[in-house]
Amino acid sequence: MKVRFQADADFNAEIVAGVLRREPAVDFQSAEEANLRGMPDQEVLALAAQESQMLVTHDRRTMPGHFADFILHHTSPGVLIIAQTVSVRIAIEELLLVWAASESEEWLNLIVELPFTTSHRPPRVRRR
Repeated sequence: MKVRFQADADFNAEIVAGVLRREPAVDFQSAEEANLRGMPDQEVLALAAQESQMLVTHDRRTMPGHFADFILHHTSPGVLIIAQTVSVRIAIEELLLVWAASESEEWLNLIVELPFTTSHRPPRVRRR
């Protein structure tokens, strides 16, 4: 089954819109559509799990701990953390890669930081 995404309340709406503009077939629900504003992390994780949606967040501070507690007793479709410093373009590309190149079952109970690589520049070639 294809990966389905749920944006956390803190997630940049421009990224959600950009993913959907580039690939309308992606199932990506915004935080506004899910009424997540003010909802505690544990409830957000439970809602995403109930809907079989991978949570996408910028919350690198508290979400990993809440996720670890959550998966002790529940199964999660996974969490993707994208730093707020990552450009919108790179975030869109990374999410589209996850959607196109994997299945939802591959992400069960995983929390992963995007982007996958730390550098988006081609490797430097040393000349002798």
